[in-house]
Amino acid sequence: MARHRPKGVLEIGWAVLESAATGRTEHMPTSVDYPDTLVRRITFNAGGGLGWKLSAIESPRDKPAPWKIVVVTGAPSWAEYWAPVMAALPQDREMVVVDRPGYAGSEPIEYIGDIRLQARALMPLLETKPGQKILLVGQSYGAAIASLMAAEAKPGKVGGLMLLSGYYGEPGPTAKWLLGMGARMLKVIPRDVRHAVLEVTEQARQLDLLHAALRRVTVPIHLLHGHTHAFAPTEPAEKLASETRTRRPMRFVPVQGADHFLNDGPTDVLIDAIEACIPTRPAFQWRLPAWVRFGAPKASATAAA
Repeated sequence: MARHRPKGVLEIGWAVLESAATGRTEHMPTSVDYPDTLVRRITFNAGGGLGWKLSAIESPRDKPAPWKIVVVTGAPSWAEYWAPVMAALPQDREMVVVDRPGYAGSEPIEYIGDIRLQARALMPLLETKPGQKILLVGQSYGAAIASLMAAEAKPGKVGGLMLLSGYYGEPGPTAKWLLGMGARMLKVIPRDVRHAVLEVTEQARQLDLLHAALRRVTVPIHLLHGHTHAFAPTEPAEKLASETRTRRPMRFVPVQGADHFLNDGPTDVLIDAIEACIPTRPAFQWRLPAWVRFGAPKASATAAA
């Protein structure tokens, strides 16, 4: 059985220190827990001519699944924490989860604070096989980046946008404490945590880009938010859903009892939530043409007489 991948503050801190000491880029390597028939590490070239090599994990399939779920992770951006969900996916779904630029095994080494640049780098993830649709998932800090990607995607590529426990510039109490500690220790904390502190601290000034992108998105938008407030409070997500004018109404779903890291809970809960964001194709119904169903006009009673 795959081991639990912890999300608590102390556990994440220990994972960072352990990986830094051993020189690993993966903080909890997926190869230890899962065969590459379920979850495997891949690399791809960043979009926009940026010249970076980016790292991700994917769920391989013998033939393309009708829906490809693309996950843009939060901060720190560690794709392997989604491995249990990926391993539990049904065969008619596939998933790719990326280590964003500046994190884990993805280039560059430097901090990339502009969410427009990050979105441009990740656009190759939206490539599909014939007949395949994408559900684009933005988690926490990744919600804004995924929104920009959805707004720039070619028509017909993305079938839905899911913002999972999105971070919208207002930290909860635990996040405030972490940001305060991180700001005082920027010169000594490991790179991934330093980049995360910088990203989250500077997020508020980029929210106009998020709002502009959401107004341009033409596919259904779903906001799922863990009910606890330690990292990202519920109120900013509710406000975003109620006040942002979009081409289609946004669906806001508070997840009672869940915390910020829904991918750390029971896999079936998150998979069911993902499935609820995938539109079902209506059953085909054969209908006769109108002229056959209604026939020729009946003769009037006087004419018959």
